[in-house]
Amino acid sequence: MTQHQLTGEAAQSVPTPAPDPTHHHLTLRLSSTRRGARLARQLAVQQFTEWTGLPYDSDAARAVALVTAELAANAVRHGGLPGRDFRLVLLLLPHTLRIEVTDTRPERLPVRPAAQPVDETSGRGLLLVQACAERWGWTIRDAFTKTVWAEVQIHPAS
Repeated sequence: MTQHQLTGEAAQSVPTPAPDPTHHHLTLRLSSTRRGARLARQLAVQQFTEWTGLPYDSDAARAVALVTAELAANAVRHGGLPGRDFRLVLLLLPHTLRIEVTDTRPERLPVRPAAQPVDETSGRGLLLVQACAERWGWTIRDAFTKTVWAEVQIHPAS
């Protein structure tokens, strides 16, 4: 199994790394709205560039923007319940940024991405995550939430 195929039960065995005082960690709750998803993307890129010193137009920052946007949009569209927020967690690890988005629909698991017909107007989000992330998957920790996560490689020369 390649790292990009890490989904389902295999993904559940990859725990969230414990916060380390030498690494950066940010947790935010955002409204399960399109505005909340857009804000998640903007905040993730802002925090990433502050932590790493990489420019906004670096390949790594673009990957962080795209992955965060897709995970947050999916949380709003497929994982939201009225009145319930989603959670964004960013963990800066030695060579990756781990992006976690937790929503309130653990019964709605991500579907393994497959090639879409050219005229299809939706359903490509996880293909983009798969292409931009070093690895990704999901974890169900309780009966009320699921966390979809992705790790974006940090390339200082981006």
